[in-house]
Amino acid sequence: MFCKAASGGGLRAVILGLIMVVAACTPRGTMYIVPPETAAGETTKVFVGTTRSLGPDGLYGSGRSEMTQFARYDVVVPPARTLGAITYPTRKKLDPQTDFLTTAQVQYPAEPAFRRDLAAALRQNGREAVIYVHGFNNTFTEGLYRIAQLHHDLKLSGVALHYSWSSAAEPLGYVYDRDSMMFARGGLEQMVRETVAAGATKVTLVAHSMGSALTMEALRSIAIRDGRVMPQVTGVVLISPDIDVDVFRMQAHEIGKLPQPFLIFGSGKDRVLRLSGWITGQSGRLGSLEGVERLADLQVTYIDVAAFSTGGGHFVAGTSPALITLMGSIAQVEDAFGGDASGRTGLLPGVVLTVRNATRVILRPVGQLTRQRLE
Repeated sequence: MFCKAASGGGLRAVILGLIMVVAACTPRGTMYIVPPETAAGETTKVFVGTTRSLGPDGLYGSGRSEMTQFARYDVVVPPARTLGAITYPTRKKLDPQTDFLTTAQVQYPAEPAFRRDLAAALRQNGREAVIYVHGFNNTFTEGLYRIAQLHHDLKLSGVALHYSWSSAAEPLGYVYDRDSMMFARGGLEQMVRETVAAGATKVTLVAHSMGSALTMEALRSIAIRDGRVMPQVTGVVLISPDIDVDVFRMQAHEIGKLPQPFLIFGSGKDRVLRLSGWITGQSGRLGSLEGVERLADLQVTYIDVAAFSTGGGHFVAGTSPALITLMGSIAQVEDAFGGDASGRTGLLPGVVLTVRNATRVILRPVGQLTRQRLE
């Protein structure tokens, strides 16, 4: 029903534009659990914390749960696919060579059981953890498979964790999702604390879109409760953050010392954030800044990826093969951005601009840079 043309005034035209950009008339991701011997590719174990309610089919849906629930899923990333892409199976066609599949689902009855399994995984992976927080309009499966894809394609070290909050998974569900994001703040704080309690000595938070606002709220709650963010949180990555800039600034000031590196991937070509600004009546979204002057007093690095943008341009850092290849891994990102980025220009194929404490890196494809030098 979302692919029909709309007629009438500007409001209906904008709503249609939002639907076309976000939904693109594609089927939603569905999970299929298969025996391990029938799947192909590499398996990523993803530990999950969620405030979604459990449906009668045994899967987490769009409803809200007041209790944070914990689980683990073994996701197989197929060998025959384009870097950055996720292909979902259907009942009519299930191809282990091209489709993401799940080979195990473990739902923990209580936090201690989750913590024990997570502790064992952390000991085997250098006590490093990456917690991914999905954005607006995501099913449970879509968020789960995205962290498996990012973990695999970016060659991230450590244990993969996914915090799944109760998105309506509807292009017109923006208000429900925004309320659900606020509802889920305590659950994300609990998951960060569980991860540290399980023995993680290095925790990186990676959030997309509206999940970035949730991540900032959770960090703010931790800082207010403890007086600071725990030292085990050693990095934050916000991808296309759907946050009003003034709200972000207030969150950052209340957090105090921000974890480092603190990276923001943004693009002025992000059409979804432009529409988000229209819906909220706030044009200044953090993920679509043209400069870092408004962030100058904050120790952040803003990575402008507009040169890699295609389509809606709302998840370039996770879906662009060229950018994924360029970024390599979180460890390499820290090498490039963890200190004085202006002094590391040899590692960065682009332009580095510094305004007081904030740094803006305008990334360019390597081939494009070569052509510019020749012209």
